[in-house]
Amino acid sequence: MAAIQIDVNVSTPYRVHIGTRLLEEVGQIVRPLTNGKKCAIVTDSNVGPLYAHIVRQSLEGAGFSVATFTFEAGEERKTLATYGEILEFLAVHELDRGDAVIALGGGVVGDMAGFAAATYLRGIAYVQVPTSLLAMVDSSVGGKCAVDLSEGKNLAGAFWQPRAVIADVGCLGTLTPERLADGCGEVIKHAVIADPALFAALEEAPLTFDLLTSNLGLVAAIVARNVEIKRDVVAADERELGLRKMLNFGHSIGHAIEAHSDYTLGHGTCVAMGMVALSRAQAARVEADRQIEFDPALPERIASLCQAHGLATTCPYPADDLLDAALHDKKRHGSTIDLVMPHGIGSCSIETHSITEFFELIELGLAGESASERTTEVAPESARSAEQTAETIHEGEARA
Repeated sequence: MAAIQIDVNVSTPYRVHIGTRLLEEVGQIVRPLTNGKKCAIVTDSNVGPLYAHIVRQSLEGAGFSVATFTFEAGEERKTLATYGEILEFLAVHELDRGDAVIALGGGVVGDMAGFAAATYLRGIAYVQVPTSLLAMVDSSVGGKCAVDLSEGKNLAGAFWQPRAVIADVGCLGTLTPERLADGCGEVIKHAVIADPALFAALEEAPLTFDLLTSNLGLVAAIVARNVEIKRDVVAADERELGLRKMLNFGHSIGHAIEAHSDYTLGHGTCVAMGMVALSRAQAARVEADRQIEFDPALPERIASLCQAHGLATTCPYPADDLLDAALHDKKRHGSTIDLVMPHGIGSCSIETHSITEFFELIELGLAGESASERTTEVAPESARSAEQTAETIHEGEARA
């Protein structure tokens, strides 16, 4: 498969590479981007055993001296403590301003490595090598990197653009069905806010393991379209002063659900719940104010598409339990919060609401859940046996 290349024209321009067998080309891609002699791979305990040796060999083949830092996988490790350990690792291995950090993994790894690179020696180069769908279509592009604090998600961070993003879609074969589905939350979000054609295509052929194993080229094209959507928004508003807030559709409620679950629920899953809740809340608002432009089919189209991708659409917690977590959302400004309100597929607006109104919207959204949705939802792929899942793992396991 020929790699797809997408240029992101921001303050520090870079290129996104999307294709297969790109892990073997990391060194070749990184070499022209820095005159340094060292690279530090930052990865986690899930991804490192699968792919770190491939990336290391590629970098060494390009003339780099390579050190690898591995931390325990999980959102609960996205802390100041882990961040500090990465900084100490970079210092011990004497990386200088000409060297580079390689973020090899999902969104947590990308955030941790990016924030460390942004602040070590007041900023050194880093390259995103996302291995999860969520990271490929969303978090690896745009330059936002952060760690969680006890008071909330992503409260300490920086805007620090990568020198390149290298997305090897072959890595998706080693995801669990649940992790693949989790990434689809952001794919659906991009379709809702910006691309009715993408939404319709996903309705026709959901991005599941069946598609992954039958048409990897189409999966790469879907990833590329998501990157283009995010690229266009980020290029217009790099530091989230206006338009970039549109990417937060479903996130304020989703982050509250995610935090209240102690991060046992995936980010994309929580975003799906947030999108559905907010679209249903908007439907309820329309009942009271007919002046609001709104497609009445929207809530169920979003819910149905989320379910087709194996995503739960109902919040397991009552609205009262989400309020405290919602109050710590970084998009809050004193007594108000900016929310992305949907009107139709491809049509959303950014509105400022009081915290009281935000809580009312949460109540309205959760009240709109149907009785059938409150039954236990199981991702369609979850019934696959371990043997069946293993059979879908194509390049990743073979390389290891």
